[in-house]
Amino acid sequence: MTLPTGMRILKLVVALAVFALPGRAMADWQNLVSPADLDRLNRFYEIRDAAWNGAQQGEGLGDRRALARVMQSEGKTVPASVLAGAWRCRQMKLGGISAYIVYDRWFRCSIRAVPGGFALSKTDGSQLFSGFLYPQDGAWIYVGASRVRGVPAHRYSGPPPSLGTPVTPDDQIGLLTGIGDDRLRLEIPAVQESLLDVVEFAR
Repeated sequence: MTLPTGMRILKLVVALAVFALPGRAMADWQNLVSPADLDRLNRFYEIRDAAWNGAQQGEGLGDRRALARVMQSEGKTVPASVLAGAWRCRQMKLGGISAYIVYDRWFRCSIRAVPGGFALSKTDGSQLFSGFLYPQDGAWIYVGASRVRGVPAHRYSGPPPSLGTPVTPDDQIGLLTGIGDDRLRLEIPAVQESLLDVVEFAR
């Protein structure tokens, strides 16, 4: 199975986000992230294709049909007016240790308006994350950090103080798009366990 045309269209969004951000949009997030994460975003579709191809060819855990539905849904622009509020969310992992993992359980996530964008957080479960969404050509760039329950929440670590500093494994950068009425998809090129982490949102 191949990815839909809409995903190839959104490829342009990522390219623009990395290479051609003017004015305030650049100041909002590009100057806040590490070169390694900018590179991950630049290679977003290379990573995504490798993760999706591996998920189709190997054995995994969980509902393969749900994985296909989320990954093959055409990515669409998401107006700011629909983002804020309470969401249900569940996680999926593609590539890496297992071909895919689709977690059955839904958890609570929230998105709230803040100056310049939105704050996003997963508020229960054993794996948590929080960060900010920055508008970019109809999509949203996510910059945040993951943690496990019991560890205090922390922000994205930002650019390293010097060249050669290793990537912080908790740091996250990704792309949020719409995949239907009251449904969102957050895709995060991963540095631990998997090639691509995916969060499905629903109301």
